[in-house]
Amino acid sequence: MSVTNPPSARPDLPLWAAAGMAAIAGVLMALAFPAAAIWPLVFVALALLLPALRGRRVGGALLVGLAYGLVFFALQVSFTARYLGPVPWIALTVVEGVLTAVALIPITLAYRWLPRVWPRGTRVALPFVVAGLWTTHELFLGNWPYGGFPWARLGMSQAQGPFAPVASWLGVSGLTFLMVALVALLIELFRMRGWSRATTLIAPAVTLVVLLLTPLFPTARSGEMRIAAVQGDGPTGYFDEREPYGVISAQTDATRMIGDADVDLLVWPEGGVDYDPFQDETTARRLTRLVNEFDAPLLANTATERGEDIFNTSFLWTQQGDASQLHDKRHPVPFGEYVPDRDFYYALAPDLIGLIGREYTPGSNPPLVRVDGTGVGLAICFDVIYDEVIRESVTGGAEVLVFQTNNADFRGTDENLQQLAFARMRAIETGRSVVNVSTVGTSQIIRPDGSTVAALDADEAGALIEDVELRSGLTAGVVLGPWIQLGMLISPAVLAVAGLLSQRRR
Repeated sequence: MSVTNPPSARPDLPLWAAAGMAAIAGVLMALAFPAAAIWPLVFVALALLLPALRGRRVGGALLVGLAYGLVFFALQVSFTARYLGPVPWIALTVVEGVLTAVALIPITLAYRWLPRVWPRGTRVALPFVVAGLWTTHELFLGNWPYGGFPWARLGMSQAQGPFAPVASWLGVSGLTFLMVALVALLIELFRMRGWSRATTLIAPAVTLVVLLLTPLFPTARSGEMRIAAVQGDGPTGYFDEREPYGVISAQTDATRMIGDADVDLLVWPEGGVDYDPFQDETTARRLTRLVNEFDAPLLANTATERGEDIFNTSFLWTQQGDASQLHDKRHPVPFGEYVPDRDFYYALAPDLIGLIGREYTPGSNPPLVRVDGTGVGLAICFDVIYDEVIRESVTGGAEVLVFQTNNADFRGTDENLQQLAFARMRAIETGRSVVNVSTVGTSQIIRPDGSTVAALDADEAGALIEDVELRSGLTAGVVLGPWIQLGMLISPAVLAVAGLLSQRRR
């Protein structure tokens, strides 16, 4: 005697149509992120992808997930081909696409399994399980392999959308959860034709109201600091031709555009100094002369050597001609700033791997410096996408955040705008002003509500001088964010055990 699946567990579409819909979803999802930044397309993409996954077996789910993941990441990370050609782009696309496909399989299994275990609770419980599993898949990609690549979290697409304030209460992962839950709830509503019964509208209506009407979590104004963020537009690309001290000269020239304005802090971008000032006396003298000229400390960045280790280091250079406050980048970029398992990958692509001569060491010191007692939180380049770096700086007392980056290797691509959107979301999530300064642009000073105070376009030398608002107090998003993520990670196991126990009792 055969046993038929409940209607809610059957595939909605033939496999070929599901794979096609998933590929279209990948295109739309990529358009939701900068530079297009059409944020509502996240919901359209999810509305195509989730039904395509529904009811599939593992093999079919893997194919559908691949169609989505490969198309999405091929578009999202195309900037990696700007200078090094298609090999890094294809490699990153394939790795992230395959991991995405594998990580989406549990959603398919939930669609098949949950209606059998809890048939009466499927309409409400299933969408939230799907949302939790999607958020778990983002955490998986954001932590593995080689430290992860949390570049494409759905919550980060909402930097210019009306749902962004939710991140100040629940963190970026919590925002992602509610976005996916809303779409999954609406899908169940239409599948069950539940719009005729008022009770079935409660869950999607409440979720939508929370997304739309949640205000920014309040933080307290604690003063202001006059900051000058300098974009030198110097020769900072990997393959740029440069003369000795060409980068520091470009940064110095752009800094002098400030004129005689009084500032509390000068900020230069990642890679704004050519040589290690702790080893090179000429660089040290130049920096000392500059900070005394403006009577303000300089937050700068360069590669530094300590013993046999090389670090990507931000440092606060003072008028005494030294820097005692340092922060080293926590997450050096694999295959950009170091090569994991170098011998293995060198055998596969010796020409490309041979270009990466330095092996940066991950830092361990706090992402925070103090300027006249005011905490300034730091994140160097791609560290802006790692929650723990931002959280540590704010819980350590940061009243303003400074993100230093070097986008020179991605000129003319969407990378700098994508990274800028992440910076804007961090301002909203933490309730802090953000100074995002790049070597070649785009640089911006951003208010705690995510709006822009001042900006410098790409490929433009200049300086932004603003009285930047300082804020104190922790948002709920900062405090609750780690616990929400932990809940996402353990809830699938808890649900599996509860479902098995319930099934045994019946």
